[in-house]
Amino acid sequence: MTSLTCYRLRAEAPPLVPARAERAWMDATSQRFAYRCLPLSIANSMGWELLCPMTFEAEWDGGDGLDSMAISADSLEIEDYAASHFGFGVLTFLTHYLFRTEPGIGMSVRGSPNLPKDGIQALEGMVETDWLDLPFTMNWKFTRPGTVRFEKDEPFGFLAPVPYRVLEEVRPEIVPIDAAPDRKEAIRQYGELRGAFNRRLNEGEAEAVRQGWQKWYFRGVHPNGQVGNPLHLSKLRLAEPRLADMPTSEPSSSGTQADDAS
Repeated sequence: MTSLTCYRLRAEAPPLVPARAERAWMDATSQRFAYRCLPLSIANSMGWELLCPMTFEAEWDGGDGLDSMAISADSLEIEDYAASHFGFGVLTFLTHYLFRTEPGIGMSVRGSPNLPKDGIQALEGMVETDWLDLPFTMNWKFTRPGTVRFEKDEPFGFLAPVPYRVLEEVRPEIVPIDAAPDRKEAIRQYGELRGAFNRRLNEGEAEAVRQGWQKWYFRGVHPNGQVGNPLHLSKLRLAEPRLADMPTSEPSSSGTQADDAS
């Protein structure tokens, strides 16, 4: 089992939880149609989320200075969690964790997938958490002047350990489909079967309506029923972070956050 150690720098650090597959906008689609796209819901839950410890609002006037953003909350401790640190409309969250991964494994740090937020965009970073002894920050960039609101327990960061040198070993190769007749025939069959099913569905055929959709990818099988991938994911449940059994001493200060990581 791959380890991920989360050194908590203060007792009031933001909650760290397994990411959730559900999205309000996906729930609102007709018959929850969006969940039929399995890659969406798997991506939604393929990591851990850092949650806002309080509700707050941030307002940006469009300027470049640190004082061009105003942050307000019911709690006076908001400056320990969110601040205008870089200027230029960037809202910075302090995580209050030092993450340690195994050699060669870094941390992809970004906003929760498929969770758009009006007026502001989560920035992404790739942090070498296998050696860095500084906590990183999570940053968001306003897309226009205005006010945004983060609710208590709303995710502000999405964390996923990844082997960060693996892409250097990948060399994409472009191949004309005619060079792979078996793949070409599979594509043709998929298209033909899908087209026929959609026609039956549009005509209101009872069996097609009952099925709703063909579920090949959802079930991880080819149209002939053959298993496409024995490692296929149809649902993902990540481990809930647990407190270590050893006694710890946690400082109450916010700790130093790395300025060059997001």
